[in-house]
Amino acid sequence: MLTPTTPTISVVIPTYNSTKTVLDTIASVQAQTFDDIEIIVIDDGSTDDLQSCLAPILADARVKVYRYANGGLPVARNRGIARSTGEYIAFVDADDLWTPNKLEKQLKALQDNPRAGLAYSWTYFMEEDGQRYHTDRPIWFQGDVLKDLLMWNFLCHGSNPLIRRSVIAAVGDFDPSLPSAEDWDYWLRIATGWEFALVPEPQIYYRQSGGAMSAKVEVMEAAQLEVLDRAFQRAPATLQPYRRPGMAKIYQYSAQLYLIHGKTLQTRKLVYQKLGKTIQLNPRLLFDRKTQKLLTKALLVSVVPWQTAKRLLRRFSKGKAQVVQ
Repeated sequence: MLTPTTPTISVVIPTYNSTKTVLDTIASVQAQTFDDIEIIVIDDGSTDDLQSCLAPILADARVKVYRYANGGLPVARNRGIARSTGEYIAFVDADDLWTPNKLEKQLKALQDNPRAGLAYSWTYFMEEDGQRYHTDRPIWFQGDVLKDLLMWNFLCHGSNPLIRRSVIAAVGDFDPSLPSAEDWDYWLRIATGWEFALVPEPQIYYRQSGGAMSAKVEVMEAAQLEVLDRAFQRAPATLQPYRRPGMAKIYQYSAQLYLIHGKTLQTRKLVYQKLGKTIQLNPRLLFDRKTQKLLTKALLVSVVPWQTAKRLLRRFSKGKAQVVQ
């Protein structure tokens, strides 16, 4: 009698009411060039027809689907970890995609760097309709990245890294009390004890949601500030001077979200308020190209009608975007 073998990598896919995108996500995992994997889909209490949608993929013996009452994204990831058996674990949200060599190259990065607990890659930022994407400037942080990660969640999202099981066993669960930024909290906890390895190419298509309205921005900002405060409580004295620059990047990000999604005069005023806090906390960011672009765009939306400004900004952004093949 043959004994089932343990897969090298477990891929955890938390999903909630995602029938429009989840099959494409799973297909991008099934198409990986490294195929010694198990695919664990956690249905987090979906109220749509998700179970029927997933039925055809169960022909792939690597796919396992588990349904639970709704607990939220961190809880769904934790449930996936508990169900997993692989030596390495990766997460991908049910509206994101991977390039075919994502797992292969991240696994090699970890195998080549025994002190690294996590491997990450660069990101394609995909428009909500999934038709176009753009990349950000390259980042090169690897090895001991705690200082850099305190100032910016450069992994950007939860669909990015591959992590050793031994590291996850030591770090513990994602924090379900956090309404947002639970992934940044987790990467920071890993960075206190392990190095990071980098695959220097974009390997994740991250879908940017258009649903981040004012209340959600404030929730995200509050959670990020809490995560940062926790991290600095653990951080050594030598890193404490980076607390204010880290807070400044949070307010800069809030300004960016308000600029993209704010439709009222009040939310547009919040762009200036957040940028003011950014520069107050870290005056050097006044000369940062991203801050200057945000200030320029904020000026544009304050002097021309909102819809006109949005068309101009969208035209500028699409000029840089590429079509998803």
